[in-house]
Amino acid sequence: MIYYASFIPGIQEVIAALLQKRLDDVIIQKLMDGAVIFETEYTYDRLNFFCFNNIFALIDLMELKNSSTIKPGILESHIKKILASKKKTWPIISENSSKIKSFRLVFSMENVLSPVNEALKQEMEKFIKTNSSLKLSREKPDTEFWFLFRRELSGNKNFSCFLKRLTNNRSGEKSLHQGELSPQLAWLLCHIADLKHSEIVIDPFCGYGSIPKAACKYFPIKKFFASDIEAKCIRIIRSKKVLPKERCEIQAADFRSIPKFLSPGTVDAIVSDPPWGMYKTDGYLQELYNDMVDVFSKLLKSNGRAIILSAAQKELEYALEKNQGFQLNKTIPILVSGKKTSVFIFERKSSSK
Repeated sequence: MIYYASFIPGIQEVIAALLQKRLDDVIIQKLMDGAVIFETEYTYDRLNFFCFNNIFALIDLMELKNSSTIKPGILESHIKKILASKKKTWPIISENSSKIKSFRLVFSMENVLSPVNEALKQEMEKFIKTNSSLKLSREKPDTEFWFLFRRELSGNKNFSCFLKRLTNNRSGEKSLHQGELSPQLAWLLCHIADLKHSEIVIDPFCGYGSIPKAACKYFPIKKFFASDIEAKCIRIIRSKKVLPKERCEIQAADFRSIPKFLSPGTVDAIVSDPPWGMYKTDGYLQELYNDMVDVFSKLLKSNGRAIILSAAQKELEYALEKNQGFQLNKTIPILVSGKKTSVFIFERKSSSK
């Protein structure tokens, strides 16, 4: 099976390492900014990856070598290639679960939905109907077939993929509150934190609870402490009853008061998405980050680690330098909802240093 999976741009090194760790037979064919094509004997129901925005089955790949410009009609050319193929069977098209009864076609040029020739589109729809017995539903289909073009910056190669979408998370995307982290990003932050058994983890800016949900659901931690100054967010988290009370304590509290609830030097890891300062002055943000790092230094164990998502690189780095109790190990630039931000990985220096 060959899969095309999309993910948060900038995190490709983490994705490659994760694939190689989880799939013992994986062959990574293409690793790109925001997408990967990989081959494995594992079927879709056995992948169990929570970091991908979408996973597709790759039906056909059409490469355009040594082409630095995007030529018009690329997607139409790929459609014609499929229609002209002499293959008698297309297993990926024809083999569908009993829950899949309808489909639609989607056309994408470098992550932008693109129109194609209507007559050619209808011919392709007829081709899929014939090979799959699925009904056409352009409004609410059970699955989608994609013609997707993107350029591969390394090697100056462009390509088009013919894909069948395997994931169905559109309803989950729509249910997120404004500013709420996606489940995929929350999972990735917890994965980067390398959460382990018997560890105590906190998120002092938990918002609507994406990070504590991911940590408690997918990682074998001992205890999670989640807090936020916004009482509204805490009420929403508690009303959903998705966090196990025996493993997750939830408090409506300012992060500066957390040392009142937790003993100093008892926290193994902090995974959080603090304010980025989008709507506040720089002076306010710097003060907040200075206080945040000081609180972290009180709570974390020696060599305890923090994984922080923020666009305020200048403020965070200054706060770490001012405190001098931390070592910044890595910064991973990523894109979140089109905004440039980064994942900062730092640890509290051991007392012997």
